[in-house]
Amino acid sequence: MLSWLHWPDTWLSITGAVIIVVDLVFRVVAAAVVSNNRRPSSALAWLLAIFFIPFVGLFAFIMIGSPKLPRHRRNKQRRVSEVILERTSGLSAQSPDSAPPWLASVTTLNRRLGAMPMLAGNAASLESGYAESFTKMIEAIDGATEYVHAEFYILSLDETTAPVFDALERAAARGAEVRVLFDHLASLRITGYRATKARLRTMGVEWHPMLSINPFKRELLRPDLRNHRKLLIIDGAVGFIGSQNLIDARYGKKANRRKGREWVDVMARFTGPVVYELDAVFRTDWYSETDELLDVAPDALSRQVAEVEPGDARDLYAQVVPSGPGFEGENNLKLFNSLIYHGNERVSMISPYFVPDESLLMAVTTAAEQGLDVELFVSEKSDQWLVHHAQRSYYELLLLAGVKIWMYPQPYVLHAKTLTVDGQTSVVGSSNMDMRSFTLNLECSVLVEGEAFCRQVIAYEDDLRSVSTLLDLTTWKRRPWHEQIADGVARLTSALV
Repeated sequence: MLSWLHWPDTWLSITGAVIIVVDLVFRVVAAAVVSNNRRPSSALAWLLAIFFIPFVGLFAFIMIGSPKLPRHRRNKQRRVSEVILERTSGLSAQSPDSAPPWLASVTTLNRRLGAMPMLAGNAASLESGYAESFTKMIEAIDGATEYVHAEFYILSLDETTAPVFDALERAAARGAEVRVLFDHLASLRITGYRATKARLRTMGVEWHPMLSINPFKRELLRPDLRNHRKLLIIDGAVGFIGSQNLIDARYGKKANRRKGREWVDVMARFTGPVVYELDAVFRTDWYSETDELLDVAPDALSRQVAEVEPGDARDLYAQVVPSGPGFEGENNLKLFNSLIYHGNERVSMISPYFVPDESLLMAVTTAAEQGLDVELFVSEKSDQWLVHHAQRSYYELLLLAGVKIWMYPQPYVLHAKTLTVDGQTSVVGSSNMDMRSFTLNLECSVLVEGEAFCRQVIAYEDDLRSVSTLLDLTTWKRRPWHEQIADGVARLTSALV
């Protein structure tokens, strides 16, 4: 009789023991799975989310925990990289006599990661005016005779971009092959998306959304993996790359118009063999979306380019560095780290979203502590609350190390993405210096060696500095306590990649 009376207690004890064992096994397995091939800060953030909010955290990890594209898309990238490496195998490493001795190791790194070689014989100009940049693009498109390849993270028809759409239509009417790619989710959230698609249908061009979110397709892609590239290539002769999307500077939002908020961007216009490398990036993305593999390494790219003398019109050496979840490594992060560590005098960075991982933070602070003149240009107020507070959480460490932080005045959003080292080496492209661009976004950058182009980027930095405010450490420490809390929380959530 007593045994029956004690049965509920026994059952509760057994149940409790089972729950404890299951919970322990769950935590051990979660720690092993989450930590596999993941940076410690990211693993810790995911584990905290899973342990403190188990069902929500686990569901989020299953949905977006792996920073990789589907296997068949990665296989396409690998196939294209193999073709490029094979077709350009005869090219020897190229760099000017005036290049720093470490440049060869950086270009070798980029070659191994992204397949593209460093090429001589290029010219480039920096286009910093928003409307003027579109004018340059239209001029180039109107000169197209063979093809136009346009790829933008955001593509939207509005009063500012309508002339670009018209130019693409004229090119198609002349018989040029016009192909257009845009990120599906990024463009979908812009007002007028249906009108944009309707305009594309009437233009006589081929177009496709990238990384589509479509539950009725065989492949359901994740919303956090995005194609963030901005490219325009005409006939393999002229190429544009940078930070500017194909949209009005106010991003079609009435709130931005009321506030006077506009995006401040730069695009680089290239001529020379590096344009074929830009086109290879577009053709890879086209292949990924359509299964149509265009020639990604034409003879003009695989031929050795003649050496050029300093002062020639095309005296720049350039190398395209694609990056993103289609590659095994974080190509852009490794490029940035390598350049910063090799700097001897000065490192200047422009990034609208500066949320570094441990390695980039160490590279930047070490350079400043070694006595280099290190400066970072950011917006005084970002357009994204979470990123705005996450990047602010790093300011004190940067300032203590001696980094100069220039705050571009609100309501403008400084959206350019450049890096200069020692007055002769520079990078321009679509990649922010944040963990999203390093891990989740498909990005594209160009490494340029040559004082002529670097002087243009430095002149742009000078313009920014003339209207920006230098952040003071003492003043920064006195910011309101609720902002400090928001910065800390945002920093933790930013590691969930």
